[in-house]
Amino acid sequence: MIKRLLIEDGVQAIVHFRDDGEFLEGYGLIEEKMMRMLAGFAHDYSRLVQSNSDQLSMFTGISAWTPPRGWVVRGEQFSVCCVGNLACLMNTEGSNLSAIIREMSDLASY
Repeated sequence: MIKRLLIEDGVQAIVHFRDDGEFLEGYGLIEEKMMRMLAGFAHDYSRLVQSNSDQLSMFTGISAWTPPRGWVVRGEQFSVCCVGNLACLMNTEGSNLSAIIREMSDLASY
């Protein structure tokens, strides 16, 4: 089912991982080893974002720092976004980030 994200312009790979970071499946233009690494990165980065959000809440007394739809790391050539337990590697230029995140949100809700 996550394979359908590959029709979006600029998407290089999509991966699905468990809550403990274990790679479940991946599709795209990169090797499986790189997909596994992408899943590991997305899992670890999501935990880091959650930890930072928890600290901000504690220090400020304001809740809801966690991004409700996930996160995006943009690089010069490639970007990674994560929604739930799905991560996507895409070209920074030529990708419709809004469409990709919308599709990932739909997929993550199953």
